[in-house]
Amino acid sequence: MSARLVLLGPPGAGKGTQAARISERLGVPAVSTGDIFRANVAGQTELGRRAQRYMDAGEYVPDEVTNAMVRDRLAQSDAAGGFLLDGYPRTDDQVAELDAMLADAGQGLDAVVELTADTDEVVTRLLGRAQEQGRADDTEVVIRRRLEVYAEQTQPLADVYAGRGLLVQVDGIGAIDEVTERIMAALAPRLG
Repeated sequence: MSARLVLLGPPGAGKGTQAARISERLGVPAVSTGDIFRANVAGQTELGRRAQRYMDAGEYVPDEVTNAMVRDRLAQSDAAGGFLLDGYPRTDDQVAELDAMLADAGQGLDAVVELTADTDEVVTRLLGRAQEQGRADDTEVVIRRRLEVYAEQTQPLADVYAGRGLLVQVDGIGAIDEVTERIMAALAPRLG
């Protein structure tokens, strides 16, 4: 099945878990910007070396490098029949770049899935994960700030995609299987 999807949602909404499950169900690769960065750095590609300089300095990797890595990843043969993007796009400029990438290939997105989640529920979930993983720096204040940053920077993308008729909102709270089934049911009309 061909499916070109973007997955949005706040930290702790279960994007990584659901991306893996949905990509397996649809037979398309889950493309995470974090995975792309790690693969390019590990492979010592030119883009990986450029990204590493920024990461080593504790800075964000600029859009031009991120966009080039995503363009390269989507050009790989396993993504020819579709993909599920997790963590990209994050800004209006990246939306425009993704539009250009897809237009160059004569393609477009089928849907943008936004996992929604109650803020207090997400905070509780992330505090539990931090405790399990021994991440003392993930305090409630830090987690709430990350959620604010998401709301300020990434949430506006949901509005852009809603305006294009591509946005599908799915409640990300509940048992993993239940959330997966909600996503698949929401996508069914869009994927034929």
